[in-house]
Amino acid sequence: MYEPRHIPPIPRGQFTLRLLGHAALAAVLIAVSLLAGMLGYRYYEQMSWVDAFVNAAMLLGGMGPVKTTDLSEAGKLFAGLYALYAGLAFIAVMGIMLTPVVHRLLHRFHWGEDRDAR
Repeated sequence: MYEPRHIPPIPRGQFTLRLLGHAALAAVLIAVSLLAGMLGYRYYEQMSWVDAFVNAAMLLGGMGPVKTTDLSEAGKLFAGLYALYAGLAFIAVMGIMLTPVVHRLLHRFHWGEDRDAR
């Protein structure tokens, strides 16, 4: 997917497109995760779509759920498991977004070494 060490880094325009592709992938992951959280809150707690959205979005954003009291046992289990998933999803999204930047930075260092060694 990325250029090897012996090839120069891609031009800025192509790099911007790569970043946009990664951002799109991250957005899809966030959207799917948000939908899964909303469906879970709707199913286990019979929340309205707006309340389910707020709770799922707050967990995905790292803020915690808005409604934590009066949850059913199944709702508490879902909320706990979804919170664990949301933490991992956050790490995955950060990895997806930072990978092209870190690769480009490291590629420039290595490419310069290879070029100077010749």
